[in-house]
Amino acid sequence: MDETPLEHERRGKVLRLRAAGIEPYPWSWPDRVRSGEVRRRAEALAPGETDPGSPVRVAGRIRAFRTHGRTAFADLEDADGPLQLLLRADDLGEEPYRGWLRDLDPGDIVGAEGHPARSKRGEVSVLVGALTLLTKAIAPPPEKFHGLKDAEERLRRRYLDLIASAESRERFSARSRIVYELRRFLDEAGFLEVETPILTPVAGGASAEPFVTHSRYLDEDLSLRISIELYLKRLLVGGFERVYEIGRCFRNEDADTTHNPEFSLLELYWAYADYNDMRSLVERLYERLGGIVATLLPDRPGAQAAAREFRPPFAQIDFVEALEETMGVRGLLERSPEELARRAREAGAHLPPHASPGRCLDKLFGHYVEPTLRSPTFVMDHPALTTPLAKRHRRLPGRVERFELFYQGVELANAYTELNDPDEQELRFRDQVGESGEDRYAYDADFVEALRHGMPPSTGIGIGIDRAVMALIGAPSIKEVLLFPQTRRRSAPAP
Repeated sequence: MDETPLEHERRGKVLRLRAAGIEPYPWSWPDRVRSGEVRRRAEALAPGETDPGSPVRVAGRIRAFRTHGRTAFADLEDADGPLQLLLRADDLGEEPYRGWLRDLDPGDIVGAEGHPARSKRGEVSVLVGALTLLTKAIAPPPEKFHGLKDAEERLRRRYLDLIASAESRERFSARSRIVYELRRFLDEAGFLEVETPILTPVAGGASAEPFVTHSRYLDEDLSLRISIELYLKRLLVGGFERVYEIGRCFRNEDADTTHNPEFSLLELYWAYADYNDMRSLVERLYERLGGIVATLLPDRPGAQAAAREFRPPFAQIDFVEALEETMGVRGLLERSPEELARRAREAGAHLPPHASPGRCLDKLFGHYVEPTLRSPTFVMDHPALTTPLAKRHRRLPGRVERFELFYQGVELANAYTELNDPDEQELRFRDQVGESGEDRYAYDADFVEALRHGMPPSTGIGIGIDRAVMALIGAPSIKEVLLFPQTRRRSAPAP
């Protein structure tokens, strides 16, 4: 890789340091404290005053470096935020002081030992008695830490985005806390976290194209899972009553503001409960997460709005009634497959030549109704044509007991009262044999066999973690909540 003149100059500093017996990449920096501890100790100090107590050892990346004769100031940043280092020739010694002025650059990672202090302007600082280079950065920081202007570059090289943007680090820290609190909520509710296979012989549980690989040991093709559903239901058959998994799923599909081929999914299953019980659980979950995120991100308007919005009870609408009202059509479920396909295509849907009526209804709902669902809204009681894994509705013919949760026009959750009749499940699978494309759920014979041994009445739900984080923090795109989203590679440079 060709280096810039600035990178070449920094590499020369590495050589010079090593020639002087200084290792620019030492092994550790023990006993350090974070900048938050320094700020705590400096709270009572007056401007120009130094804490006379024991010294502290801090470490972080230099954001900026400026000199004023025999005094220099380095803006250090660690996980707790920025901290000023105050370096003086009288404290460090004339020659070491001049050496640091010569060899340090923005982007370097350093360790400093000294006393908490306040500068004459009142800024919390460390009055440095000894400085150690921990990592020499050969490449300079992005745009002198003013951020990456190229949106694609922020995604391809997320580490530079994180270096440059405290807001980006804050956003991903909030994501981790959301997942932690989600687990805690479910554990407190009596659910058991489990792990199920990612490589599967049948890509079941959803209608999506899988990524396929080949096992040399088994001498057969395996798919990366597109859903977690069917293995968790097998656990209900086996006697577990409340189980969940948070894991990666993979769908060989396009990427847009709400989709990524690799994504995180929560699925949970609950024996002896139905979709009404699940709806109540989801309201409590989002209410709790919204309150936590509002505390984590007090300056983010989207997070504050979500905390206000996710308060039970959420609105409810009927799938068919809402679609008919918006389209100005009655008797939609009695319309012919040809008419449904025509109406869906007129609404802009891209459909295969023989798209199923269920797929057409989904496309119509996505066009006419979903964009209007701004507040948290449960869409209830979908047509049976759309959902082969849900239990038929106990009161409404042609419907299943299913709800989806929408917020800001985006689906956040999908839940059923689960189908547990093995004969009906087999019939629904076989009805799709011969269909192709995005309509088709894979036939999983082993799952049908498991149902023959008896699965208790139950409910289940899938919640996309990435979309949930989007909703809770007010992010406009899924790429803003994925550390490393899928992006197209740049074409290789000519040799």
